[in-house]
Amino acid sequence: MNRNLIIWSITVALGGLLFGMDVANISGAEQRIQHLWNLSDLMHGTAIAMALYGTIIGAGGGSIPANKFGRKKTLIAIGFIFLVSAIGSAVAQDVYVFMAFRFLGGLSIGASSVVAPVYISEIAPPKHRGKMGIAFQLNVVSGILLAYFFNYLLQGFGGNNDWRFMLGLIAVPSLLFSVMMFFTPESPRWLLLYKNNETEARRIFEKSGANADELIHEIQNTHQTQKEFLFSRKFFKPLMLAFLLAFFNQLSGINAIIYFAPRVFEMAGLGKDAAFLSSAGIGIINFLFTVLGWYLIDRSGRRTLMFIGSIGYIISLALMSLAFNGFIHGGITWFVFLFIAAHAIGQGSVIWVFLSEIFPNSVRAAGTSFGCLTHWLFAALISQSFTYFANRIGGGYIFGFFAVMMVLQLLFVWKMMPETKGIALEDMDKSMVLH
Repeated sequence: MNRNLIIWSITVALGGLLFGMDVANISGAEQRIQHLWNLSDLMHGTAIAMALYGTIIGAGGGSIPANKFGRKKTLIAIGFIFLVSAIGSAVAQDVYVFMAFRFLGGLSIGASSVVAPVYISEIAPPKHRGKMGIAFQLNVVSGILLAYFFNYLLQGFGGNNDWRFMLGLIAVPSLLFSVMMFFTPESPRWLLLYKNNETEARRIFEKSGANADELIHEIQNTHQTQKEFLFSRKFFKPLMLAFLLAFFNQLSGINAIIYFAPRVFEMAGLGKDAAFLSSAGIGIINFLFTVLGWYLIDRSGRRTLMFIGSIGYIISLALMSLAFNGFIHGGITWFVFLFIAAHAIGQGSVIWVFLSEIFPNSVRAAGTSFGCLTHWLFAALISQSFTYFANRIGGGYIFGFFAVMMVLQLLFVWKMMPETKGIALEDMDKSMVLH
C-alpha cells in the first residue's frame, strides 16, 4: 500500500484515540465524582451520560461542517475542542460545570466518529478499505487501553483528586492530533464533489498512488448535480442497514461495560484494585482482537466477522447473566473478557467501516452521520439507565436482556446484512443486495 495513504489514514485515525480515551477514562472517575458531589443515581447517570448526549448532536451534525468546510478543517477543530473539554472537565468545581465540558467533549466524539471514517473511506482503495477503516477502531481501542492503564496507575495520585488527572490526560494527544492534521491533505473526493477542484484532487490522488484519471472519471460519472435528500425512498436500504447495525451495537451492552467496568467487576465481588486491574485487561483483550479483526476484515469480509462476533456475544452474555444470578460461581472476569473479544472482532471492527462505505458519494457524510447518531443515542440511553437498573434488578437480568438482543443481531446478519468487501464506493449501490 502507498506510503502516503498509510501516513494519512494513521493521522486521521488518531481521532479514534481521543475518542477511546474519552469514552474509557470516565470509568476510573465516575465513582469518585458520585461521592464528591453526593449525586443520586439519576443525577450520576446524567453526569456520566452527558458526554453521550453531546455525541448525539455531534454525530447528527457532523456532516454539516464536514461538507461545508471540508473533512480536514473539521478534524482540526475536533482536536481543539477535545483539548478544551479535557482541561475543563479536569478542573470543574461542581457537577454542572463538569457536565458542560463533558457535553462539549461529546460533540467532538460524535463528530469524529462521522468525519474520520468518511475521510478514510474516501482515500482508501477498495481492496484495502477495510484495513484502513479499521485503523480508526484500532485507535479507539488503543485509547481505551491507555485510559484504563493510566486510570490504574493514577489511583490515589493527588489524593481524592486523582480523577482530575485521569480526565485531563487527554489534553496531550488532543493537541498533537490537531497539529498533525495541519500536514494532512484534504479528501480528494470532497474537493471534487463540493469544490469542483479537479486539479488539487488529481494531485492528491497521484500522491496516493491511485489512477487519478480513472478515479476522477468514475466519481464525476456518479455525481448528482442536484442536491439529494437522504431520507428518501432511494436510500431506504442503506438507512435501514445503518440503523440496525448501530442499534444492535449498543444493545450488546458494550458501553455499559466500557463506561462502568470497575463497577461491574465490584458488583461481581472483586476488590477495588482487582476491579481496576481487570478493567485494564478489558483494554488489552479489546486491542488484541481488534488487531485480529484488522487482519481478517478484507480477507474474510464484514459479514463473517459479524457472525463470529454475534455468536461470541450470545455465549458470553448468557454466561455473565448466569453468573450474576448465582447459577455459576466465579469466572465473571473471563466471561467479560470473552464478551470484549467478541465485540472487538465483530461489531467493533465492522461498524465504522460499514457505516462509511454503504452510502453513495452524494450523501455519504450525511448517511454516516445518521448511523453514528443512532449509535450514540442508544449509547446515551443505556449509560443513563445502567446504574439505576444495576442497583434495582441486578446484573443477571441486565445481561440476560443483552443476550436476547444479540440473538436478534445474529438473525439480522444472516438475513439482511450484505457483504461489502472489495467493492468500489462508486459501485456500492449496485451491490447492496439484502440477504
